[in-house]
Amino acid sequence: MPSTATAMQPGATSRGDSHSLSSRQRRNTVLCLILVLLTLAFYNSVAHNGFTNLDDENYIVHNPHVRAGLTWETVKWAFTTYDAANWHPLTWLSHALDCQLFGVNPVGHHYVTVLLHAANVILLFLLLEGATGLAWPALMVAALFALHPVNVESVAWAAERKNVLSMLFFLLALYAYGSYARRVSLKRYAVVAVFFALGLMAKPEVITFPFVLLLWDYWPLRRMFGGAVPSPTASPVSGSQFSVLREGRTGEASVSAGNGAPRSFFYLFLEKVPLLLLSAGSAVITLVAQRAGHAMRVASNQVRFGNAVVAYVSYVGKAFWPARLAAVYPHPEGSLPTWQVAGSAVALLLVTGLVLYARNRRYLAVGWFWFLGTLVPVIGVIQVGVQAMADRYAYIPYIGLFICVVWGLTEFAGERKIDPAWFALPAVATLITFGILTRHQIAYWHDSETIWRHTLSVTKNNYMAHDGLARTLAKEGRAEEAMVQFDAAENIAMYSAPALIEIGVYAQTHGRVQDAIKQYQQSVEASTNPKLRAVGLSYLGLAFTETGDFSRAGTNYKQALQQDPDNPSALVGSGLLAERDGDFNFAAAQISHAMSVAPTDVGYVLLEQALRRSGRSAEADDALAKVQRISTNISQARRSADQVLASAGLLAN
Repeated sequence: MPSTATAMQPGATSRGDSHSLSSRQRRNTVLCLILVLLTLAFYNSVAHNGFTNLDDENYIVHNPHVRAGLTWETVKWAFTTYDAANWHPLTWLSHALDCQLFGVNPVGHHYVTVLLHAANVILLFLLLEGATGLAWPALMVAALFALHPVNVESVAWAAERKNVLSMLFFLLALYAYGSYARRVSLKRYAVVAVFFALGLMAKPEVITFPFVLLLWDYWPLRRMFGGAVPSPTASPVSGSQFSVLREGRTGEASVSAGNGAPRSFFYLFLEKVPLLLLSAGSAVITLVAQRAGHAMRVASNQVRFGNAVVAYVSYVGKAFWPARLAAVYPHPEGSLPTWQVAGSAVALLLVTGLVLYARNRRYLAVGWFWFLGTLVPVIGVIQVGVQAMADRYAYIPYIGLFICVVWGLTEFAGERKIDPAWFALPAVATLITFGILTRHQIAYWHDSETIWRHTLSVTKNNYMAHDGLARTLAKEGRAEEAMVQFDAAENIAMYSAPALIEIGVYAQTHGRVQDAIKQYQQSVEASTNPKLRAVGLSYLGLAFTETGDFSRAGTNYKQALQQDPDNPSALVGSGLLAERDGDFNFAAAQISHAMSVAPTDVGYVLLEQALRRSGRSAEADDALAKVQRISTNISQARRSADQVLASAGLLAN
């Protein structure tokens, strides 16, 4: 019969484990609170920011579906639209929920994103601490992620909610995978798949998740090539945490294997096949959406691959020296210098070689290949948009670099028996520095003019920044300043024909007719579409009519109708010129044709005038009756018609 002491021993051990777990939970709760307070303290100023004209208007301010709130119609639209050249229904629904709660008040929208970012910070800490048993390195990685200035773009830019939201589901899926790895079951695998699918429906950038899981199997779970899966109830590492790191230099707590026993690479790869199928489906949908939204750009292989190699090195540089951050980094027009591409490639190969050489330090390989791999969808091999790189693309990849640095320093200190206190001051100084830089970066996102002027100050030949600033100034009625920026953008890259027409209309309505004529002429030259050429020619006719050059106006109207016989502006314009020359019947025919294509109250007023001049009173009365039926403000319609007649040198009847 066992002794009393022996009989009590299991109970004592159980009580000790329970106490240890309780202590760990209390510690983690305190550290999570610290992380949340740190994040909110440095991001609180985002509440003073408004929306910008960098997609915020398309995503929120001028989007009727989103502004309608969470209605059944909005839900259907969110799951079927390729608006903004993307398929991300959860992102649309999150914006719609914000509109239902806060309207278009930017404070609520911004602060929800900050809270989501704080949730990501907590999840990252709990994920790393639970997988490795090391609290302080996990805390430092999470704090770096919380305060790194490069992440400001993802958090302070309202339209980039998709990045923060997809990251939330990415981390939840990774956290669920840890539970699955400890006890394999179909139900637990399904939870992983559901979270991953939700992440893809927020933003397809998380498409590399199955490959991240293979890295996670290698470290810290050690399901690949030896080791064991850590238990969530493992005792916290006490004393020198290096003793855990030193065991395989991996930083994972060890327990008996069971279902967490090591598996072959082939088995682990097959295990990810259902998730890879989700990735493949998302990739197809994304390509269709981007083609539908004309977001894909044509560039040579040399330019695309060269830029990708240089961008990788630039991302590493901004991780350690986050200076001159911009909303848009312009893509190189041609091939980058050979020395720059070659030097960047050598640097990447050198780091990769060192990581592989130090294969006994598994966290290095995982961190480095996490960084390289999660950037693949957005590195520009398939060019989407006009940017060479973007801060928002580093939101997930930088976690890999943070793991390399923090776990590397932890091991360095352990090997040399350096008191961890010596690292406390540099760590705090780094976080404070990043926090201050983050607050400065948030201020640049205060409004459209501020972000675009800042971007122009830290980049060169930035077409998008000049255009964005021009549109901001135009909206504020600062026509002279706006045209300077439009011209600057046009000197860097030619606008599309519709954009040239839009700029021309703006210039003309602000009294800059010669500038408008220049824009319309360029739109005609830039367009190969007959209907679009007709629009440019018709606007040229309007501009020449305004200058009194009726001969050239008539020529342009005639050319417009040769391109598109149903162009309403050219029909009305040619009709008014005919009316000016006394050919009232032809004038009435042209304007009547225009009204059959695009009826307006102003157009019918003009038709009434032409018919009365031609002596066709009954038909004129019919035209007047139509004005009365379709017009919401007849007096305004008549005033507008009088202005149109005056511009053609005609007086109203």
